[in-house]
Amino acid sequence: MIENQGTRAQKIVTIFDDIYDLPDCRSYYRAMDNAGFRTAHYAVTAFRSALAQIKQQRGLDQATVVDFASGYGIAAQLMRHRLGLAEVLSRYRDPWYDEALTQDVIATDRAWLAELRETGNSDRYVGIDIASKALSYGRHTGIFDAAFAENLQDKAPSQELAQELAQTDLIVECGSVAHMLPGALDALLSACKKEPWIIMSPIRGNDTQEAMDVLARHGMQVDHKISAPYPHRAFSSADEQRRAIENAQARGYDTDGYESEGRFHAQIFLARPKAEATSLEGWAGWPNA
Repeated sequence: MIENQGTRAQKIVTIFDDIYDLPDCRSYYRAMDNAGFRTAHYAVTAFRSALAQIKQQRGLDQATVVDFASGYGIAAQLMRHRLGLAEVLSRYRDPWYDEALTQDVIATDRAWLAELRETGNSDRYVGIDIASKALSYGRHTGIFDAAFAENLQDKAPSQELAQELAQTDLIVECGSVAHMLPGALDALLSACKKEPWIIMSPIRGNDTQEAMDVLARHGMQVDHKISAPYPHRAFSSADEQRRAIENAQARGYDTDGYESEGRFHAQIFLARPKAEATSLEGWAGWPNA
């Protein structure tokens, strides 16, 4: 998960830069916990629903899911295990994590997740991010079946990543601005051969027309704002809140009762090939609009 601070001319950064790419996740999730991070709690409900729907619609027994801008893999972690965000965040409050060696954190987390893996689930999960250490943690704990530290905004996918993307059915994005980078989005979709669905949870005000144009060029229909706004995290400062309110209002969002209350809010966007863009009515598990 990467957040946008500043203008598009500046590099993508986050207020959590110093802990976004460490050998294990504990410092990052402690910071997320303290910041009131909640997007994954709401977004993964929709991700699971979309995955079940595309498998049903296409007659798939097994799907390949790409967790884009994945960080340590919270979206994939919640999608393929019997646990919720609160359980993940509370885990790292344990004082044992204060002094534990990284190798012990990874071994302990791997065993914990193995016990919670959804039985009978053969779906394949692939992580993509620029944070190589975070991806390595996700790979070694079993969150990802494969992981790629590649910057698709600057370079085309490697041969190995392109092979994975060619088999991809669903792309999920949880609270990042990756979908705002037209070059990365175009590179991603150009390598995909199965016309995957894309479900994302952009922070309100971060959704841009450039990304929508890329999706349209790839023959995709985007359903906007198909969930109620939900909390992302608390603002780190009054200035951050002011910018967030300005950005959200500039894109036509009513911020009263949402960003005005001290938190970023996000909503679900779903992009599908036009021929598959059927009504969401009756989708099992879909969050209430």
